[in-house]
Amino acid sequence: MINKKLRYVFLSLLLLGISAQTFSQNIKVAIAANLQPVMKALQKDFKKQSGITVDAISGPSGNLATQIRNGAPFDVFLSADTNFPDNLYKSGDALGKPVVYARGVLIIGGKGNLTYKNWVQLLVSAKVQKVAIGNPAIAPYGKAAKEALEQAKIYASIQPKIVMGESISQVNTYIATGAVQAGFTTLAFVKEAQGKFQLNYAIVDPKTYAPIEQGMVILKHAKGNTTAQKFYQYILSPDAKKIFKAYGYHMQ
Repeated sequence: MINKKLRYVFLSLLLLGISAQTFSQNIKVAIAANLQPVMKALQKDFKKQSGITVDAISGPSGNLATQIRNGAPFDVFLSADTNFPDNLYKSGDALGKPVVYARGVLIIGGKGNLTYKNWVQLLVSAKVQKVAIGNPAIAPYGKAAKEALEQAKIYASIQPKIVMGESISQVNTYIATGAVQAGFTTLAFVKEAQGKFQLNYAIVDPKTYAPIEQGMVILKHAKGNTTAQKFYQYILSPDAKKIFKAYGYHMQ
């Protein structure tokens, strides 16, 4: 009888160990909305290399940071800037200071036959009735767009034309559906649009906005989680950098 009980205890512990091991092979990652296309490629490559599944939840960086401070059980945060993850570090919600994993490139574009090379003149003309940008308060690419418009001295004058997107993902939807004639988004959107629709665009002069340095942190929820650490190191690896570059991001 004692042997049977010991055997039962042993099997129960073994099963618990297997369950814990299986659970540890899945991590939850909060990602900025601009990363949705490239994250699919990163998830696939990381799973192939490690066998670990990454559940990615996207949204405006500012909103994700708020969710994390309110206890959302994410393991790693990939922001579209360094300010939001740095604030999480200062508040004790991240285990270290943010590290820059990629640099974003701002573009302006849309469907149709418009040419965006001289986008300043285009936006103030009657050819454009609606211009989409991300909410500057929570979307770093929206902040960059506002800075570029202010640098061009037309932000105030085109206010009636501006359609504010909650995230860069929503801006991309506005562009893809033709709901706006122009939108400020990330260069990564060009690859997402390939084979789906014609996207005419121009790269916005990077001197007209602060560098879009995208930062990453491991969150306190993942303390002691070696799986989260593996993903963190992967994002900084040559393999991941190659994928980021293919999607239009600049690397260090």
